[in-house]
Amino acid sequence: MSALIPAAIYFGSFLAFALIVKLMVSRWMNLKDIDLSEIRTQLGPNRRKSNRFLLGLWRKEDPD
Repeated sequence: MSALIPAAIYFGSFLAFALIVKLMVSRWMNLKDIDLSEIRTQLGPNRRKSNRFLLGLWRKEDPD
């Protein structure tokens, strides 16, 4: 039980930091009126397929 408190503080700080960064980026994108689909269209149809490792899962990022 005594290990749960330091673990919660340690991992909680990472989660809080990630949440703050996510909110800041989404707010900035809303201010600039930028959407993720617009960014993908700017890359063009010739972008290559890529496999990404994100949060313990492999994810395929296919061109639209």
